[in-house]
Amino acid sequence: MRIIPQLARRYSRYVLAVMVGINLLNYMDRWVASSAGPLIQRDLNINDAQFGLLGTAFLLVYAIAALPFGYWGDRGARRVVIGVGVAIWSIATLFSGFARNFLQLFLGRAAVGIGEASYYPAGTSLLSDYFPKEQRARAMSVWGAGSTLGIAIGFAGGGFIADAFGWRAAFYFAAIPGLLFALLAFGLREPLRGSAERRGPALAKTAEASFRKFLDLMRIPTLRATIISQTLLYFVLASNAFWLPFVLNRRFNMSVKEAGLVAGVVIVVGGLIGTLAGGWLADRRARTSSAAHLEVGIAGFLLGAILITIALLAPLNVGPIPVFIPVFLVTVVCLYLYSGPFTAVSQNVVSPALRASAVTMLLFVSHVFGDSHSTFDVGFLSDRLGHNLQAALLITSPTLLILAAVVAATGLRTVKRDVQAMEDEWAAREPEPVPA
Repeated sequence: MRIIPQLARRYSRYVLAVMVGINLLNYMDRWVASSAGPLIQRDLNINDAQFGLLGTAFLLVYAIAALPFGYWGDRGARRVVIGVGVAIWSIATLFSGFARNFLQLFLGRAAVGIGEASYYPAGTSLLSDYFPKEQRARAMSVWGAGSTLGIAIGFAGGGFIADAFGWRAAFYFAAIPGLLFALLAFGLREPLRGSAERRGPALAKTAEASFRKFLDLMRIPTLRATIISQTLLYFVLASNAFWLPFVLNRRFNMSVKEAGLVAGVVIVVGGLIGTLAGGWLADRRARTSSAAHLEVGIAGFLLGAILITIALLAPLNVGPIPVFIPVFLVTVVCLYLYSGPFTAVSQNVVSPALRASAVTMLLFVSHVFGDSHSTFDVGFLSDRLGHNLQAALLITSPTLLILAAVVAATGLRTVKRDVQAMEDEWAAREPEPVPA
């Protein structure tokens, strides 16, 4: 097996560590607004629907901006794309703390989406050229674990700082480390595309990333199944994570600091266990089943649908600890099982020259049609139900999780064929001259 002969295994792990750190900051910046939400609402006098629009502003801009950045990621130096993105979102988060009204904060959160859109497509492609297919789900799961840590720090740290020093300080706290990691990203070595594949050439660059080929990606059945199922899942993940501190604050009378801390602990513990376990289970089961990556995610969706219903129907009179918190924690474990396996399988069925574009397609479809409007939808529904976030989440979450499992199941019969087709196509390519 050829595993990036020009780079030592130790350096591959260093790159993974840097990417985990950036992913942590990515999600910390994204969710710090939610933890400080009750204070922002009171200070700027905005309702649930308006606050939900802050999440929509970020996610919709994120999805649209991913198109040009994903194209750049398949044609240019991915480390540069990543570094530029980290710098942009860190500066935008800093300026969010200076907002004096809803419009200014809305524009600040939208600008964060521009920066973060550059990171994920290029980062996924970069890591896929540092780790072979047999290790890819585990590597992607470790990378994904950074997101759960970031959510936890955003919730717990953001809630603590907002409660002690004001919500503006929470944004300042989230922004500063990103500038350091932007410099680290610029300093990474750029691997040859396809250098972790067992067969086929390793290319310094390609001209494959045309708009036509970008659209043709949705003709790959397995990729299509993972994208559509994640679109449904992202609605659930975003809406529940965004509104969880509010549910704890309103339903169980927790303070902003307590609600942020509990939400952070639940998401980081559940997310870490689910993300790491999903990658390990998928790579282990893949020894005997070509559909292992999809099977792990599907099982998580179905179990999650049952458990989230139980959590949201937890009795109020016993408080959050006996039922709501432990059941919601296990729900998070189940929902995050998909992370590494789905990322890995979406890379396994796509040519190394188009892997950033595949992630771009995922981001565009899943965010535009999935979670970009989810926070607003749930907030709007909550306003119509008498500020009942629990009922709004109960209406949307279980149904969409079951649909996500059904859609993902359509890829079970095509995944083996699609992986083999990619490997055969890449092996038939002529190698290009590598610059000295």
